[in-house]
Amino acid sequence: MFLQIPDLLTAAEVDALRAIAASAAFIDGRASNPHSKVKNNEIVGDADAHARASRIMLGALGRSEPFKDFAMPRTVAAPMLTRYGADRHYGLHADAAFMPMKDRPLRADLSCTIFLSDPAAYEGGALRVLLGDRAVEFRLSAGAAVVYPSTTLHEVVPVASGERLVGLTFIESKIADAWRREVLYELNEVVALEGLGMRPESFTRAQRVQQALQRMWMEH
Repeated sequence: MFLQIPDLLTAAEVDALRAIAASAAFIDGRASNPHSKVKNNEIVGDADAHARASRIMLGALGRSEPFKDFAMPRTVAAPMLTRYGADRHYGLHADAAFMPMKDRPLRADLSCTIFLSDPAAYEGGALRVLLGDRAVEFRLSAGAAVVYPSTTLHEVVPVASGERLVGLTFIESKIADAWRREVLYELNEVVALEGLGMRPESFTRAQRVQQALQRMWMEH
C-alpha cells in the first residue's frame, strides 16, 4: 500500500532545500551502504547542511496528518538529501531491515521519498516499485512525497539528463506488521469519513474496535 502526499512541503521549503543542496558538498552514496553493487548516487556529505535540511523535512512530516495517519510513526530517521545527475541510478533493491541510529537501530517498516526537483528539470529518474510482476512508477512534483513499504523491491531508473534531487527517510511504525497497519488505517479512514453519519451508538462501537486493535497491535 502506498501513500502519495502532493503538498508535503511548501514552496518556500522547497526553495530552502534546493538552496541548501546547491551550496552543500555531496559524496558518493555508497558511503551509507559500502557493499552495495547497485547504488550509484550522491548523498549530502556536509553535516551542517544535512542537519538544516533534515529539520525542514522532519517538520513537514511532523505536521502532515495524512503521513501520521498512514505511517503511524514511532521513529522517523533524519531525511537525507540525495542527488542523481545524468547516468546516475539506484538498481533494484529492498531497503535494509534496520538502520543505524544514535540511540538504537531503527526498524525500517516504510520508506519515504520527498521530491525536490521539478519533473521537467530531468529525464528518467523515476522511482519504480515492483508489485509482483507489475511496476508502479513515481515522478512527482516538487514538494510531493510518496510513502511505500521498505520491504518492496524498488529502484531509481537512470537519469537521462538534468538532475534529480530528493529527500529520503525511513520510518519505524508503531505497528510493525504491514497488514495490521493497513487494516487499522482503513478502519480509521472509514470511521473518520462516515462517523458523523453513523448512529451515535454505532460510532461509539466503531471507536471501541479502533482502540482495541491499537491496544493489541501497537508497540509502546
